[in-house]
Amino acid sequence: MYESVLFPTDGSPGSETAMEHVADLASLCDATVHVLYVADRENEPSHLVMRDDDTGFSGMVKPDEIERQSGMTETGDDVMGRAEAAGEQLVDGVAEWLAERGLDAVTSVRRGTPYRAIVDYAADNGIDLVVMPTHGRRGVDRFLLGSVTEKVVRTADAPVLTVRLDDEEAASDETATEG
Repeated sequence: MYESVLFPTDGSPGSETAMEHVADLASLCDATVHVLYVADRENEPSHLVMRDDDTGFSGMVKPDEIERQSGMTETGDDVMGRAEAAGEQLVDGVAEWLAERGLDAVTSVRRGTPYRAIVDYAADNGIDLVVMPTHGRRGVDRFLLGSVTEKVVRTADAPVLTVRLDDEEAASDETATEG
């Protein structure tokens, strides 16, 4: 029924819980698992630094070459590059874990808005099913927080299986993402 399953992961405890479900499902269906990490462009730090100059100007400006070379500031590309490198390690680790269970995996790291990158990846790769964790929020919190999973559920063409965390996992997951 499912030949290709997309597992977007951020390495959170919720993702680890969903990963077990992905492995079970892929084993039952003999499916290939696509493991995706998205370096979140929306949370990219500012490219600007505060500087006073001789003219009395005080404000946010692009870092000059001396600041960039000295390490006094990081550009968004530096931060995103590190995020992508960490993402590569994460997806490679998940692929290795899946391989130990006899499953085939394809890995990818993308840069962008997470829900959009997930939906686009699914469409571009003919994904049959997306599996993601959900915090199980209710009421106003669900609408105000607009989780990535919620947006994928609403916009993906492929079916989306959500794995609800129990209360202990959800608290652990929220603590991990706040720190």
